[in-house]
Amino acid sequence: MKEKIKVALADDHILLRNGLAGLVKSFDDYTVLFEADNGQHLTEQIADKGVPDLVLLDINMPLKDGFETARWLRDNHPEVRVMALSMLDNEQSIIRMLRQGAKGYILKDTHPREFKTALDTVMQKGFYYSEMVTGKLINAVNNLDTAADEVTTLVKLTEKEIEFLKLACTEMTYKEIADKMNLSPRTIDGYRDALFEKLKVRTRVGLVMYAIKNDIVRP
Repeated sequence: MKEKIKVALADDHILLRNGLAGLVKSFDDYTVLFEADNGQHLTEQIADKGVPDLVLLDINMPLKDGFETARWLRDNHPEVRVMALSMLDNEQSIIRMLRQGAKGYILKDTHPREFKTALDTVMQKGFYYSEMVTGKLINAVNNLDTAADEVTTLVKLTEKEIEFLKLACTEMTYKEIADKMNLSPRTIDGYRDALFEKLKVRTRVGLVMYAIKNDIVRP
């Protein structure tokens, strides 16, 4: 019999967490290893009950939030796939989770069918980001997964574009990036739009994903 994928959930909203746990248990290929109230509790549970294959991680939690917990998992258990569950759909939250090593990001009001697809995709392909959150990035992710070397070879970036791309992976606004690079906001918009075209992405999150996949920045 095929071994089930072990899932851990960390969310301080007990009813929501229990509901998600029940949904995960209803999927044939998955089992719930444990539930945690927050990131600190998650680390304690791992020490007590073992390392899961996949962690479903709320962002806003007491004691140790999703960002801190994702970073801890990246540093201590890099083999664990982390998927963020959040009501937040802003770019900065997504970028921060990407930089901390999260492999997926999905909104809490996602339909159960998409939730199952998200679990399968993050385990099978390594990445999953809801189209509601990031636009149609999944194809770009798949392309980077299967042909990262080819993409890196074909796409030639200027030094200024690389500098902009690295700054786009921070929490700085585009205006702050313009100030940092001593350029006008209009010029920065030009760099952004040119990179959207060159890298075949549509959002700032797409730029970050490209930079991480091609080792321009480190998670």
